[in-house]
Amino acid sequence: MTGARCFSFTAFQDRRYRRSFSSAGLKSVTTDLGDGTVMHCWMPKRITASKPLAVLIHGIGANAMWQWNDFVSNLTCRFNVFVPDLVFFGDSYTTGPERSESFQARSVMAMLEAHGVQSRVNIVGLSYGGFVAYSMAAQFPESVDRLVLCCAGVCLEEKDMYEGMFKVRSVEEAASLLLPETPEKIRELVKLTFVKPIKVLPSCFLNDFIDVMCTEYRQERKELIQALHKDRKMSNLPKISKPTLIIWGEQDQIFPLELAHRLKRHIGEKAQLVVLKNAGHAINVEKPKEMYKNIKSFLIDPLTPSKQENHSNDHKVD
Repeated sequence: MTGARCFSFTAFQDRRYRRSFSSAGLKSVTTDLGDGTVMHCWMPKRITASKPLAVLIHGIGANAMWQWNDFVSNLTCRFNVFVPDLVFFGDSYTTGPERSESFQARSVMAMLEAHGVQSRVNIVGLSYGGFVAYSMAAQFPESVDRLVLCCAGVCLEEKDMYEGMFKVRSVEEAASLLLPETPEKIRELVKLTFVKPIKVLPSCFLNDFIDVMCTEYRQERKELIQALHKDRKMSNLPKISKPTLIIWGEQDQIFPLELAHRLKRHIGEKAQLVVLKNAGHAINVEKPKEMYKNIKSFLIDPLTPSKQENHSNDHKVD
């Protein structure tokens, strides 16, 4: 019965997201950065000189569209928005050996420079994308204005896994969940990332998602995860001085909330932390309205000095 697999819900959804991004005023552009690196990005069809710039950086998963679709239409009204696919996601790749988040950060910056971006950018990084965003702020401080880090365990250390901070016991186990090869692994991942996971996930849909989104560059993505964790120490994490908003799900089981407090302490007075109640790791799916509201208040409606004096740097949002 070859016809049974003809319709792909995943491919259909991907096309729907493409139309959504195009309707928001973005175009799909692929840029050859040289040295074997090619980066795909959604960027404005027309740059508006009066608008600031915002870069949205996705986490480990399908591609940038699947993680940022609920945000682009609102943000393109206020910003010139760039939404890159990181290397080994979507249509981005490299033939080189580098797998670090610092390489991803340099690739994003090189792509922006290739398109004539000279203004300072605001960066929003989700999960793995937060590691890349942090590295951009550390490597290119003159090019970054403000930073939003969402559920990004930038402050993890290699020893945390062996000391029992995480639900998974090894990098291999983490990679098997984040890069699922079976419907069972996707179900495990959903249980870990959502406070209220979807109960019915038909295997036919999950197998289709794996076929379309999880087979290409599997080994390279595994190497990205390994590079993120290997020999990681807080003492090696550079300080950044940019105003930073940290947004976290209170019940995050991928990067526990302790890492949010650790990150805030590391950055210091320039950081503020918002904890979303009844939310896990996938806050962009579980709490998109609350997440956008906080991004908007930080990037678009900065608090006046008089209000800032009475504003707690740590607060929870229902």
